[in-house]
Amino acid sequence: MTTEYSGAGDPRRSIELLWGTAAPSRRGPKAKFSVGDVTAAAIALADAEGLAAVSMRRVAEQLGVTAMSLYTYVPSKAELLDVMVDTVSAEAVRPAFTATGWRERLLETASQNWMLYRRHPWLLQVATSRPVLGPNVIAKYDFELRAFESLEIPDVDADQLLSLVLNYVAGAVRAVVQADQAEQSTGMSEEQWWGAYAPLLGEVLDPARFPTAARVGQAAGEEYGAGDPARAYEFGLSRVLDGIDVHLGRLRP
Repeated sequence: MTTEYSGAGDPRRSIELLWGTAAPSRRGPKAKFSVGDVTAAAIALADAEGLAAVSMRRVAEQLGVTAMSLYTYVPSKAELLDVMVDTVSAEAVRPAFTATGWRERLLETASQNWMLYRRHPWLLQVATSRPVLGPNVIAKYDFELRAFESLEIPDVDADQLLSLVLNYVAGAVRAVVQADQAEQSTGMSEEQWWGAYAPLLGEVLDPARFPTAARVGQAAGEEYGAGDPARAYEFGLSRVLDGIDVHLGRLRP
């Protein structure tokens, strides 16, 4: 899976595109498309074929123009990627939480991000250690931090606890996306794969040599067969929230 990096373009052009502050050009004919049109075409392409399919040439083809004309809207794929991430981030922003407690709000936050990744799995290919500094990304961050607004905790703790939840969700959903991609690539479902490999493993696996793995593996297989990603996600998220509860308890006077 190819990794792309946000924040890799020209800083000024990225900020101008993200915030819509670039002065309109007074030369030549009126633009046929907007930056939003270009971004929407790129997102649709990434959703359908993955981030590797997104190039200036392919996006131009989707719009029915030449690649050279696309550069009048965005200078390169790097800046376009930032705008793509910012655009889809708006999907996880809502007017308000439906719940009042911090735990329930973090459950909502996790659910929204899970669905965001499922709709746009290419987001998992974007390394955002240098974050996209756009209005929607910042609005998402601002909204999600409000999960802690009823608590009197240090701002840095709120930032780190939110990151803990978001990083967990990204890791959990990555396994689901990879399983989907494996099935698409091989034409074999998880059940079919285990059906083919399990009997062969049984011929060579000596439970006496690997007693713990054999016992736990058998119990897990009997419980949820080839795997239950949703159950694993919910179990892990609950343990993360339990840990946050312990941390918050230590902060209380």
